[in-house]
Amino acid sequence: MREAQDQTFTTHDGVALFYRHWPAGNATPGEPRKAVLLFHRGHEHSGRIAHLVDELDLADTDFFAWDARGHGQSPGARGDSPSFATSARDVQTFCEHLAQAHGIAEENIAVIAQSVGAVIVATWVHDYAPRIRALVLASPAFKVKLYVPLARPGLALLRKLRGNFFVDSYVKARFLTHDPQRIASYDQDPLITKSISVNVLLGLYEAGERVVADAQAIGVPTQLLISGADFVVHRKPQEQFFERLGSVHKEKHILPGFFHDTLGEKDRAPVIARMRRFILQNFASPLNRPSLLDADRLGATCAEAESLATALPRNSLRDLYWRMTRASLGLGSKLSAGVKLGFDTGFDSGSTLDYVYRNRATGLSPIGRLIDRNYLDSIGWRGIRQRKLHVEELLRLAITGLRDQQQPVRIVDIAAGHGRYILEAVQGMSPLPESILLRDYSDINVRDGSALIAEKGLGDIARFVKGDAFDGQDLAALSPKPSLAVVSGLYELFADNQMVGRSLAGLADAIEPGGYLVYTGQPWHPQLELIARALTSHRAGQAWVMRRRSQAEMDQLVEAAGFRKVTQRIDQWGIFSVSLAQRVQ
Repeated sequence: MREAQDQTFTTHDGVALFYRHWPAGNATPGEPRKAVLLFHRGHEHSGRIAHLVDELDLADTDFFAWDARGHGQSPGARGDSPSFATSARDVQTFCEHLAQAHGIAEENIAVIAQSVGAVIVATWVHDYAPRIRALVLASPAFKVKLYVPLARPGLALLRKLRGNFFVDSYVKARFLTHDPQRIASYDQDPLITKSISVNVLLGLYEAGERVVADAQAIGVPTQLLISGADFVVHRKPQEQFFERLGSVHKEKHILPGFFHDTLGEKDRAPVIARMRRFILQNFASPLNRPSLLDADRLGATCAEAESLATALPRNSLRDLYWRMTRASLGLGSKLSAGVKLGFDTGFDSGSTLDYVYRNRATGLSPIGRLIDRNYLDSIGWRGIRQRKLHVEELLRLAITGLRDQQQPVRIVDIAAGHGRYILEAVQGMSPLPESILLRDYSDINVRDGSALIAEKGLGDIARFVKGDAFDGQDLAALSPKPSLAVVSGLYELFADNQMVGRSLAGLADAIEPGGYLVYTGQPWHPQLELIARALTSHRAGQAWVMRRRSQAEMDQLVEAAGFRKVTQRIDQWGIFSVSLAQRVQ
């Protein structure tokens, strides 16, 4: 039996999470190190999944298994996490730690995850698009069987009234597995917690629905194991997830008679053999993902955008609904300053975004201000404000990187809007950047952005000029050459990947190797139809129809231009991502 080494890693918010490491016994000299990551199910800990290390019998492979926040030997209230998105980000931080501390590259990792752990990992793969080698999901808890009618809305209502609270699992060990030893150990294990916070439970549901709905964005080779007699989670969402998976190589195995603890069932040996075969085959094959550079012309998000751009049958129920919605917004614009600004300049304009960033409800009368507050608190605008914070965070990280390299900090934002996030990110910084060049196509944005530069007292280093963000030759000729480029909220508004490619190529020509690029994406949005059917864009009042790009697609466009992704942030709803990449040779 291989012996585990107990270790910890520090998360982005300073929490030290416990994990076990089983070093490879006979790794091939000169070959890159390979690793399998194990993620336990809800209520449990890494010790409950440790048996897989010996059963899989991969002697040349390192194994790692963590205790999630609030589980096992990791700190935190039992069964709790700040958010489900925090748990997904913990996986990303864990992989970054493995690269730094153990020398294991992301592309040499395979992942095995069960139940809640499988949903955390699936969310991570969807939102962060890691270049891992293989993914095995066992009984993913995309939808838990709560049995009590209206339990989910009831829990949501109680959370609004009481705040976060905890509920205990109703599942007895004998309904998890047929293995008598597993049943006994479950009942006796002091590290198992039967409680789960409502925040985590409701976050699990929301993440599960999103990942199942958009599984086409996942291109990692995936093996799905479905227990045939599962009393804990619903089977249909697992089937839907598999049908929609974008993976070229995917397998589904339905296991008759298996209870929910799929990887701890009594007669699991044949299942372990299938997992071993799948992992070995993917490690033996070159890392290969389908090219998404033409996803604007072929694929799920292309079809989705075309559907949203198609007019509804006149006087159909949906047509009447959206006409009423537009009329209501028109009426709201008479009272709400924000809604009026959206109709006047476009809901995607720099002026609207600057208004959203300021986040101060304005309108005629208390009713107008109430309408404006509801407008500013919509999930899309909340995500936009979180995106601003993430852009500022990664800007500061890039500036620190340039200072560490003893390189000058020369910033360019090619579609800055009013430039508020740039100017507020550097304000008070010491030393200040050597130069800041803000560009935008809009005369209004140039005017208001120039005024903001003066207001912030940054006129000595910053200037605002009119420019086309998709003119690759113009960008390549920027002088002085930027060392840090920012593209925030631009590419999401344009479906054409050739346009985006020209823009990125121009920036790659302008930025010297070692310089940085901060770029944003929109892999998901729950209000796409509302935006397309009811809101107008900055382009002469046209409908605001957006084509989503998966994180993998956006990353491929950036990589094709000559950049290497370094790190990423994403909001808790999975709507807006912000990434940092570095120019390579």
